[in-house]
Amino acid sequence: MIYVVMLTVVMPGITVLLMRAMGFVNSIHLKERTERIIPLIITGGFYLWLFINIYQNTTIPLVFSIFVLGSTIGLFLTFFFSLFTKVSLHTTGVGGLFVGILLIKYNFSYESFLVNLGSLGSYNVSTDVLIFLSLFIAGLVGTTRLILKAHSLNEVFIGYLIGIVSQLVAFSFLFN
Repeated sequence: MIYVVMLTVVMPGITVLLMRAMGFVNSIHLKERTERIIPLIITGGFYLWLFINIYQNTTIPLVFSIFVLGSTIGLFLTFFFSLFTKVSLHTTGVGGLFVGILLIKYNFSYESFLVNLGSLGSYNVSTDVLIFLSLFIAGLVGTTRLILKAHSLNEVFIGYLIGIVSQLVAFSFLFN
């Protein structure tokens, strides 16, 4: 778990902070499309490294490998589209999350997940609840990005589309 957090949150975060400290980006928020290109490539490299390691580990369920591959594809597609237009990274993520959960439920027959919160205990969470929550969060995120005027409607929709397509491509590639 720590390995996943290091490669998906900590290392990309450090990359952006270093780029900010060296003056390569104006803000850690990466508001300009051109400022996103290098962080997306580097973060994509971290995700690709994670995917290779978990895919080769037979103790990790295939469903997790599919989800990480979808996230990796989403990052590289977002990089590609960022060469031409700004894309909402937030909606890319939540679009992929929603479709990833749908694929898990309907292709792997998971009815629930056991969530271990350490000293707070373990809880069984229904995939139906996760589907509802992820759809609600996806709508909330897209709406918020529009209200904040951080993106145009097209940029939000392109993000959703990239997230959805990336999970579907990963699923079709790895699930036989």
